[in-house]
Amino acid sequence: MLKRGMLAAVCVATVVLGGCGGQQPQQTAEGGGAAPAEKPIRLTYVTNGVDPFWDIAAAGVRAAEKDLGVECEVLMPPKGLADQQRMMEASLARGTDGLAISPIDAANQVGFINQASKQTKVITQDSDAPDSDRLCFIGMDNYKAGRAAGKLVKEAIPDGGGVMIFVGRLEQLNARQRRQGVIDELLDKPIPDEVEFDAPDATHLGGKYEILGTRTDNFDYAKAKSNAEDAIASQPNLKCMVGLFAYNPPQMLAAVKEAGKLDSIKLVGFDEQNDTLIGIRDGHIQGTISQQPFQYGYKSIEILLALAKGDTSVIPEDKFIDVPMTVVKQDNVEEFMVELERLRALGKQS
Repeated sequence: MLKRGMLAAVCVATVVLGGCGGQQPQQTAEGGGAAPAEKPIRLTYVTNGVDPFWDIAAAGVRAAEKDLGVECEVLMPPKGLADQQRMMEASLARGTDGLAISPIDAANQVGFINQASKQTKVITQDSDAPDSDRLCFIGMDNYKAGRAAGKLVKEAIPDGGGVMIFVGRLEQLNARQRRQGVIDELLDKPIPDEVEFDAPDATHLGGKYEILGTRTDNFDYAKAKSNAEDAIASQPNLKCMVGLFAYNPPQMLAAVKEAGKLDSIKLVGFDEQNDTLIGIRDGHIQGTISQQPFQYGYKSIEILLALAKGDTSVIPEDKFIDVPMTVVKQDNVEEFMVELERLRALGKQS
C-alpha cells in the first residue's frame, strides 16, 4: 500500500514502457524460406495507484526489461478499483503473457483474478490476494513490517502515550496487516500463528500505549493532511503518528510543522518518499519501513518471464517470494538515499 514529496504524477493514468529486447533472430526454414520471428513475450506490471513509490518499482521493471530482453508495460490506475480492473482487462485483450498486480481490494477481486488466471500467468506483488488463483506473491511480510514500525514508535515515545494510525484504505490486505502489526507490537502481544484483525474503528485505551484510532483518506493527499491536522487538534494525548502508505508521512510532517509540534508529536512511516527521508535526516521522523520497491518491479518481471517460458520451478512451495524490508533511521538514512538515487538512475538508463 503505498507509500509511502508529492509529485504531479498523480495525474498520470498509465505509463507504457516500450520493449527493449529487440526482435528475435530469424532462422532459415527448410526449403530456403525464412521462418517467422518468434513472438515476443509481453508482460504487464499493475500498481494500485499513482505515487512516487511506484515510480521506483517502475524503474525496476525498466531495468529487468533491458536485462532480460522482454517487452513490458506498467499500468498505474489513478481512480481506484474500477480503473485498475479496466486497465487489466485491456491488457488481457491485447494478449499479455503475464500480469503482476497489487490488488486494491483483494477480497472482492478474487473472481476477477481467477478469471485472469485462466488467460495468462498472474502473480501478486506489494499486496496479496491469497484466496485467489494467483501463482505467487512477491513482497515483504507486512504484519512483521507493522511490528517493526511499532518498535520505532516505542523508540520515539518510550514513556508511552497516544498513537494515531493513518492509511489510504483498509480494503488492501497489506494495509490491514501493517496496521495490526503496529497495534499488536504496542500492546506487547505475542506473534500469532494467524493474524486476527481489529475492526477499522477499534481503539485501545488505558494502557501505556493508547491506540486512539485509524484514519483513512482513500489516496486523497489533501485528506491525508487534514486527517493529521484533525488528530492534532482533537487528541490532547497524541504523542505519535504512524503513516502506513508512502504519502502519509510527508503529509503528517507538514501538519505537525504547521501546528508547531515537532518537539511534542513524533512520527513513524513507511516507504521512501524524499520528504520522509529528509525528515528522518533532520530528526523530525523517527524512521520508516522501506519495502525495496525497485525489487518488486524487477523480481515480478523475472518471475513472470520464467513462467511465460514454462518454468514453474521459480514458484516456492509456500508461494511467497520474500523481499526483505529495510528499517531506515537517522544513522543509515544518508547511505539509503544514495542507494535509492542509484536505483532510480539505473531505471532511467534502462
